[in-house]
This record gives sequence, structure tokens and C-alpha cells, in this order.
Amino acid sequence: MGNWNVINDGNILSPQGYKAGSKYVGIKSKKTEKPDMTIVVSEREATSAGVFTTNKFAAAPVIYCREVLKHGKARAIVVNSGNANAATGAEGVEDARKLGAAVAGELGLKPEEVFVCSTGVIGVHLPMEKMLQGIKEIIPLIGNTAEHGHLAERAIMTTDLVPKELALELELSGGKVILGSMAKGSGMIHPNMATMLGYITTDAEISSELMQKMLKEATDNSYNMLTVDGDTSTNDTLIMLANGMSGVKVESKEDIEKFAAAVNHICTEMAKKVAADGEGATHLLIVEAKNMPSVKDARLVARAVAASSLFKCAVFGKDANWGRVISAAGYSGAEFRTDLIDVVMKSCAGDIEVMHAGSGLNFDEEKAAKILNEKDITVVLDFHDGDACATAYGCDLTYDYVKIKSGTRVHHFNITCTALH
Repeated sequence: MGNWNVINDGNILSPQGYKAGSKYVGIKSKKTEKPDMTIVVSEREATSAGVFTTNKFAAAPVIYCREVLKHGKARAIVVNSGNANAATGAEGVEDARKLGAAVAGELGLKPEEVFVCSTGVIGVHLPMEKMLQGIKEIIPLIGNTAEHGHLAERAIMTTDLVPKELALELELSGGKVILGSMAKGSGMIHPNMATMLGYITTDAEISSELMQKMLKEATDNSYNMLTVDGDTSTNDTLIMLANGMSGVKVESKEDIEKFAAAVNHICTEMAKKVAADGEGATHLLIVEAKNMPSVKDARLVARAVAASSLFKCAVFGKDANWGRVISAAGYSGAEFRTDLIDVVMKSCAGDIEVMHAGSGLNFDEEKAAKILNEKDITVVLDFHDGDACATAYGCDLTYDYVKIKSGTRVHHFNITCTALH
């Protein structure tokens, strides 16, 4: 645990000075009780940071958000689910601009102060008439209660089954600050960053340059170590706003380290939530690569094992198939000695070593099955060949994943967080 406290029922609006309004406006073809558009607003100008997909077919809202980020300041974010506005050409980019301008006009802001994000099906143009009317209807609904925050989270969900929210209170030298977050993501997720949308708000005062550096580093440790199905989305976006309304500055070395640790924690916990909610998933899979020659090597191994379809199937079948683990490590591209590796599988039901010093062990398969029967499974590969470590997050591969994907004509999207823009 770091120098923070988790806020009970915390959400994207937990920090001072943030409000949101959400509503079903008709983007999703079948009306549900869940909203499909949300607008998050800061009461004052906020510094901004962002990381986006590395997919060559970056969606129109990603192209637009990259432009907004260049200003380093923002006041609002509008997000819709049900339509990704991806592979929609110049018209898609213009539609994103129109949405930003419409929100700005209703709130008395400049268009360049509004981020625009979308998630949903690809290759379909936005229902602009419905969305522009929806923006007008959402504005009177904007408020800052916990329920407003929870509705904002639900508005960005697509195939997600579980809301993903978290807020922390952090003590700095100048006083307390709060960080709030929400995210969506369930399928089409693989580094860098996967099919996900993520948002972090804070009432701390911090420069956009420093926050950008922190966010990129946190992404490399979290969302870029996340895989569900090996597909990288067109829309993945992670945006952070800091409005300074706490009056507490992040500028001393100690405060910078504490704040960066909190950002890293939020991104890591949210990545775990996305992995655990993988389409059809029954297990959260955590893979730790320890004591390797370099961080690069450790990340390669951890991600390869977490992404291995064969091993993901083995976890679903509660089979401690360590051969699939070392096979994935072997083709990962990492450099390491093969004669020192220990492999341990563990959960809240216990732990079991299945390989020692590069050789497989005879182990109690019944005990291993009990360990793998728990919701959260951790696989530890200790290479005893350095001091670099990395952790990747994934899930098992189940019958339901195939059913979900075989029953949809078009894909759901989000983005990858490796590149810094």
C-alpha cells in the first residue's frame, strides 16, 4: 500500500471541481436503461495529459484528441459508446470536431478545450443528429454526486459486465489531493493499449509536462502490460486532467514521487479490472517475470505468457501446464538463461512449484487444480539472472469468448497506450 487511502464508492468525480451528465441518446440501436453518452466537466481550466493507440487505423476521435492534447489544457471530455467512429474517413474527423464544438458551445468553452472519445462498432458513421440533440439534453443533467460519477462510467461501457472505477486520497506536503478514475474495456485488448478507454481526474496542481511523463510511465507498467485476446484497438485512449482546485502543488521531489506512485497504482488496478472482465473470462491471470537481465526482457516474457492462447486455455481447464508457460517465454524474444528458471503457480488456495532450475517437477496435480480453481491466478517465473522485473495482466480463454465474438459482425474498439503523443 502506498501513501494513499482508497475512497469508498470513489469515482471519476471524487476530486474537487468535477461534474458529469449522462444519458441514453440513441447511439446504441437497442434502448437500454444504461446511458450511451457522457460529458465530464472541470469547473476550472485543467492541465491535461494523454496516451493513445498505436494502431495505424487510429479512429477519428483519437486523431482529434491528439490535436486537443497539444494545447496542454482542457475543460471537458465527451464520450459515447455504441459507435467507435473508426474507419470513417475525413467525415469521421469532422464529426468529432462538431461534437467538441457542440459541447464547447453549450458550456461556454473553446472547442480546443474539449476531448472527444468514442467506443463501439467500427466502420459506421456517427448518428450526429441524435448526438447533437443528446448533448443539449445532457447539459441540464450535469452534477457532481457519486451517482453522476457512476452513470458516467456506465455510459462508456460496451461489452463490459463490471464497472471499473477507483479513487484515492493522497497526502502531500501541502495537503491532501484526490485522484479519481474510470475505464472501460473487455475485449480486443492487447498492448499497446488494447480496447480500452481510461480517464483520470485530480484536484492537484501539476504541469502538463510532468503529468504526461507520469502517465506514460504508468501506462508502460499497466495498460501496456495488459492482454485479453491479442487484438489492439483503433480507439484506445487514456486521458488525465488536473484542475488544481485543492490548492496543493506537486513540485517537490518527494511529492512528485508520491503522486507518480498513486498514478501508477490507479493505472495498474484499472488494468487488472479490465483483464478480470475480459469477454467470457472466469479468471484474472497475473504473470510475474522476476530477476531478469533487463526490464525489456521481463516485459517481453510476462506479456508473452499472459497472451499465450494455449496457456489461457490451460488456466480455463485448471491444468497447471507449465510447458506452455516456458514455451511462451522462449518465443517472447527475451534474452535469458534457461537453466536457472523456477516456475510457481499460486492463488489464495496456496502455491505450487512446477519447475525448478530449468527442469520440470513432479507435483500434486490435484493441489494444482485447486489452486487454479480460484478467481485470481498468479504465475511467477523467477529467472535468477538479474534484478529486473515486470508484471502482465490477462485472463483465461473460454467457450464464452468464442460465442461472444462469433456472434458479432463488427468489432468493439478502444486503444493502445505504448506511444506518447
